Amino acid sequence: MPIGVVAIILMMVLPVPAAVLDFLIALNITAALLIVLVSMYVRRPLDFSSFPSLLLVCTLFRLALNISATRNVLSHGYAGKVIEAFGHIVISGSLVIGLVIFAILLVIQFVVITNGAGRVAEVGARFTLDAMPGKQMAIDADLNAGLIDDKQARLRRAEVASEADFYGSMDGASKFVKGDAIAAIIITVINLVGGITIGILQNHLSITEAVSKYSLLSVGDGLVSQIPALLLSVSTGLIVTRASDSDDMGTVVAGQLSSQKKALQIAGGAALALCVVPGLPKLPFLVVGGGLLIIAQRAHPKQNQQDAAAALRATPAGPSPDSAEAILNDLVVDPLELALAGDLVPLVDGPGADLLDRVKALRRKLALELGVVMPPVRTRDNLDLPAASYAILVNGVEVARGQAPPGTVLAIGDGLDNLPGVEGREPVFGLAGKWIGLELRGQAELLGATVVDRSSVIITHLSETVRTHAGRLLGREEVSALTQALKGSHPVVVEDLTPALLSLGEIQRVLHALLEEGVSIRDLVRIFEALSVAAKTSTDPDRLVEAARLALAPSITASHLRDGRLQVLTLEPRLQQSLLESARPLDSGVQLLPGPELVEALLSSVALQQQAAAEQGLHPVLVCAPQIRLPLRRLLGSTATDLAVMSYNEISSNATTVDTVGVINDGRAITV
Repeated sequence: MPIGVVAIILMMVLPVPAAVLDFLIALNITAALLIVLVSMYVRRPLDFSSFPSLLLVCTLFRLALNISATRNVLSHGYAGKVIEAFGHIVISGSLVIGLVIFAILLVIQFVVITNGAGRVAEVGARFTLDAMPGKQMAIDADLNAGLIDDKQARLRRAEVASEADFYGSMDGASKFVKGDAIAAIIITVINLVGGITIGILQNHLSITEAVSKYSLLSVGDGLVSQIPALLLSVSTGLIVTRASDSDDMGTVVAGQLSSQKKALQIAGGAALALCVVPGLPKLPFLVVGGGLLIIAQRAHPKQNQQDAAAALRATPAGPSPDSAEAILNDLVVDPLELALAGDLVPLVDGPGADLLDRVKALRRKLALELGVVMPPVRTRDNLDLPAASYAILVNGVEVARGQAPPGTVLAIGDGLDNLPGVEGREPVFGLAGKWIGLELRGQAELLGATVVDRSSVIITHLSETVRTHAGRLLGREEVSALTQALKGSHPVVVEDLTPALLSLGEIQRVLHALLEEGVSIRDLVRIFEALSVAAKTSTDPDRLVEAARLALAPSITASHLRDGRLQVLTLEPRLQQSLLESARPLDSGVQLLPGPELVEALLSSVALQQQAAAEQGLHPVLVCAPQIRLPLRRLLGSTATDLAVMSYNEISSNATTVDTVGVINDGRAITV
């Protein structure tokens, strides 16, 4: 390609022999035809992303051919056999006919195709750029919901950026074609006027001979340049007007037309009816009408909605609601349930419904993240719920509720006061937002708001709810399944622990405690090995939990790192000593029993430090002595649910730096 561009530049300066010019003109026409065919066969515009650059090179090549042909026409009165042959074919002995046909080609290219393609490219570029923030948010929502992984998200983001760049380039490339058409008119006029002048003044030809000779060459040159230009204009229009990426253009058009059987029958009947009009030839209309009827007869349209509804009605009904089987099914408590108000059912069973697909993807994502397989989510409608609301139930108990009004999206950000909508709140982080109509999505994005669709809101809420209640969702059956899966790969580890040292119930209790504190149990091998060692000296649940956490110290530390730095809150030494002295072993485990004043001061200081850290954008963990880590977590569990508590022993070496961002004392926040 670089050599070709340099050769094109040289063509504009150096003379080109007529024989070589014939070859280059044939190459130009063939290349333009090839580009048209490729434009028809690509499935997506991005599959031909080099088209804008190729269009520029082809336009430059065609202009170089025009310059070379003009030089030969004016200097030798001959520009090769191709131009002469095209001139004879078009003119057909009449200069007026040749100029009229040439003018018609220019009008078709310049006024019809080029202007239309340029307008479509301009609008496509504008809408593609306007839709970029929404597409990026949709990718982030799918990533958070587990529908895609990081690699797929990067590919989709790159594709969105490439699409914007492509349509922006097409908007500019369409101007090349328009400028080329104008240049063709000017070059043809120069060839015609200059050739006639040179023929009369320098070559001493008569006016008739000069007009005949140079008009033939001028029209021939214009024609061999306008045919490729017209083909490239058509290619531009085909590329920017593609609205389907399911298949190539021919397959899509044939499939869509053949699916409309009734339209084909009516069109064929209308063509046959024209045969009875007096004076019209009957054979063409008989052939066309008969052909359409044959195509309609062989067409296999897709099943319409009425057929689908009939098939749905024909589905065998389930058991009677009053039967014993149905009642027993209703008695079963589902581990995880998503209840939807009646107007939210289309999210599950409606056009473009993707909620169930996102739930399936969420199960895999949480399994890789937490190490436990989320139970199947039973999705059902609940007429008792208020309109546009949903509820999440764990073991039959409602634990979360939210809103998702139909026909809206949630815009999160400032400056939304002028947009009509209903005030709302993001259910996980509590961010203030507004439910706005779908048609206002682009306007909200231009204002800098983050726009999230209803399914993403529900999936994000469900994901956070499962993380919070993961321990309650881990039953004895799930622990047994995890143990059996581990036994297949590490049989010695499992046989050494259960049933010789610990029962499944005791293992479940340890895993439940880990999940309650947000610790992933994916590394079951390390957990089981640590429990095997600890259980030989004591089966106290608290000791087992701390032993498992110590084995998982690297992963626990890694989950709280920010750029390799661990941000921590520490206890003032005298306060820590007071808590150590207040520890008492009870039936429910070791508990801290300080005085009420000390408890109030401790909780107040923790709240102040958390607020100060949040204002600085920090997410610290509280570190303390190993002896009081678990009882301190129990003491803070009701008020500081999002504060992780680690012992000094759990800080792994993968934390390159430990930053103390605050000290907890008797109520006063001491900033370090």
